Amino acid sequence: MINRVILVGRITKEVTLRKTPSGKSVASFTVACNRRFQAANGENQTDFISCVAWNQTADYMAQYIAKGTLIGVEGRIQTRNYDDANGRRVYVTEVVCDSVQRLESRNSSEQRTNTMTQQSAPIQDSYFADTPSYDDFNVGPSLDISSDDLPF
Repeated sequence: MINRVILVGRITKEVTLRKTPSGKSVASFTVACNRRFQAANGENQTDFISCVAWNQTADYMAQYIAKGTLIGVEGRIQTRNYDDANGRRVYVTEVVCDSVQRLESRNSSEQRTNTMTQQSAPIQDSYFADTPSYDDFNVGPSLDISSDDLPF
């Protein structure tokens, strides 16, 4: 049996770091990943995936990964359940991370954060707001390429 997950997305809020009674670090966070297809109305769809990291990975995340950072996650899906304070059964599905990698420089992340806080209007697709526009690459003759022409 194989249970492997690879995600690329942005952290949706600050990483939550806790310690177990035995002193192990555990970090909880959510990764926003755009789907490859759009909804019928043309809007992008995004999945918000709960993740957990342990020990050194958790400490690294708490220290170096901030809200909005583009990361790559490798791990496995885990399901668990527990009874909440009201006696109701709660089911949880999450990715247990084996490794987490920052996929953008710290300066790039800070510049994007500063740009987003200075703008008065919200960005429609804020998770990919730092992607350069196509106008930034208009150096030579233009090519007329549609997405149907691409091999992926």
